[in-house]
Amino acid sequence: MRRLLLSALLVLPLLSQADGTPTGNAAAYSAPADSAQAKGYGVLIISRERLEVASPCEIGLYLHDQLAARLFQGQSAAFNLPPGEVPLRLGLVGRGTCAPGILAQENQPLPIRAGEVRKYRIALGDAGFYLTPAPLNY
Repeated sequence: MRRLLLSALLVLPLLSQADGTPTGNAAAYSAPADSAQAKGYGVLIISRERLEVASPCEIGLYLHDQLAARLFQGQSAAFNLPPGEVPLRLGLVGRGTCAPGILAQENQPLPIRAGEVRKYRIALGDAGFYLTPAPLNY
């Protein structure tokens, strides 16, 4: 008898929630789908492959003009970022022969969407380092 009464008391709150109406102080709020997505994060992966940039120096990744990571050959970095356009700049980090030159690299704006995973690899061109899209399994 006691067991039956106890189980009825435990099941009663579950039955009151089964109709979909909130109970007690926990009033439910349903956010629109687009605003829920805008609050998420996107993942940005930057990789420095061994053969793409033949330099023994570290390459610095600057997000919003702040040093966020240093990459040697074969390394990668991943960032959870809010949606929007993220300014990213690449540059040499170090002393001696690895010291950056006089010219500062330009920011490369990267679009980030909530729930999206984007991967880029570092490449070297006539104007310096730049990012190029890469497949996720690259």
